[in-house]
Amino acid sequence: MRFRTPIATTLALIAALAASPMTPALAQTPMRDAPTSFRPLAQQLLPAVVSVQVSTAPTARNAQRPDAPDAPQAPPGSPFEEFFRDFLERNRPPGAPAIPGRPGPSPQQRRGTSLGSGFIIDAAEKLVVTNNHVVEGGTEINVVLNDNTTVPAELVGTDPRTDIALLRLKTDRQLTAVEFGNSDEAQVGDWVLAIGNPFGLASSVSSGIVSARSRDIRQGLYDDFIQTDAAINRGNSGGPLFDMSGKVVGINTAIYSPSGGSIGIGFAIPSNLARGIVAQLKETGRVRRGWLGVNIQQVTDEIAESLGLKGGARGALVARAQEDGPAAKGGIRNGDVILRFNNQEVREMRTLPRIVAETRVGTEAPVTVWRDGKEETLNVTIAELPADQAEASARGGPSAQPRSQAVDLAGLGLKIGPITPELRERFSLRAEQRGVVITEVEPGGNAAERDLRPGDVIVEVQQERVNTPQEVQSRIEALRRQNRASALLLVEGQQGQRFVPLRIREEGNERRN
Repeated sequence: MRFRTPIATTLALIAALAASPMTPALAQTPMRDAPTSFRPLAQQLLPAVVSVQVSTAPTARNAQRPDAPDAPQAPPGSPFEEFFRDFLERNRPPGAPAIPGRPGPSPQQRRGTSLGSGFIIDAAEKLVVTNNHVVEGGTEINVVLNDNTTVPAELVGTDPRTDIALLRLKTDRQLTAVEFGNSDEAQVGDWVLAIGNPFGLASSVSSGIVSARSRDIRQGLYDDFIQTDAAINRGNSGGPLFDMSGKVVGINTAIYSPSGGSIGIGFAIPSNLARGIVAQLKETGRVRRGWLGVNIQQVTDEIAESLGLKGGARGALVARAQEDGPAAKGGIRNGDVILRFNNQEVREMRTLPRIVAETRVGTEAPVTVWRDGKEETLNVTIAELPADQAEASARGGPSAQPRSQAVDLAGLGLKIGPITPELRERFSLRAEQRGVVITEVEPGGNAAERDLRPGDVIVEVQQERVNTPQEVQSRIEALRRQNRASALLLVEGQQGQRFVPLRIREEGNERRN
């Protein structure tokens, strides 16, 4: 028998792995080197990037802004002292004190101004894309081209929900435009280039990579941001994020920064989301979105277990199908879990609003739901999202108040009672409110852990309506006899309806049948 030295054994192992069809993907993936220079790409793209200057009417808030930062100072007598005074005075934020050594109008008389970035998306139509928050409230909009020419612009339309605005330049000049690319092809680790006007410094170029995809930064229902470490600062809002082919894959819109400056965490609206918004703004000046008419919540592991949902936590749980909404008309009920919408998988709650919004109004979409332990497919005709969507009020005729006694749900940390006139007044419940009201919540108990509060109303237990405390108690006891770990409650409170999985069996005390 031959014995190998440790070094020989290691080399033989490496050779075997290299020859094996199971070689790790990393060894087979071609590496993309960083470009030796971004100069050719920057020179190609800079003419299409603009600075957006917006004037607003002076307000008392602008004149008395308390958080205006102190102006940075250059060393006295240095060659840059006059430059900083001129630059900072021109770009002084609304309400900020005048720059030392440079006389200026008083804050109370000065018009408000804001600065942002944008990019020309259509040279023939003279169209510029920027952020809604850059132009919001503006009384006058001017755009500064890459050659420092200032031209007036008019607002074509805005979409506050995605923070996109479209402008039209009033000029006969020949312009250079860029195109939207496919943001789905921009993967983590890919090089990107950001161009904009941070702090008013026009035509600034920064490079970085795609740091993450599908970021939800709690800005709205349609959050799906690209995260990048390319330097993005105040003034970059509305500017483009380019891939290495020179296509726009994102619109820079937000940063995370405790200091106010770039720390390498910036966010851009994906071009695949922006493209349809911009097309609608160009055509009609407004955006029409699909509307399903449901209040939804995340499916947790406990909720999935309560509903017997196969495959674990997935989909979007319908907490409420709004009366007379498209979902209710199509047969969707409270407690359904939407698994697929219009042939697209709904892996988690937050993906559903985007899919619905992008569905053409009037489309009859197949919706697959989990109901009563099995999948069921319904057809729903999508309506247009109302401009000011209001919560549908619950309806119901008057009925006699149930007469029953309050109940202490042992082990769950709460007491419940019938909705009496006294409790209706005490908790400001609606006249038509039905269900069982929570009167007490034990600190640190199961109910408190689920953020249940006195005044919340239990409408359903395990998707069956309840009208008396005794019905709640009996259904929970029935679930315990079935060896269920939790009960799924439909609760209505100040924040609307939501499903709450309440633990009814302590771990370590499972029953054995």
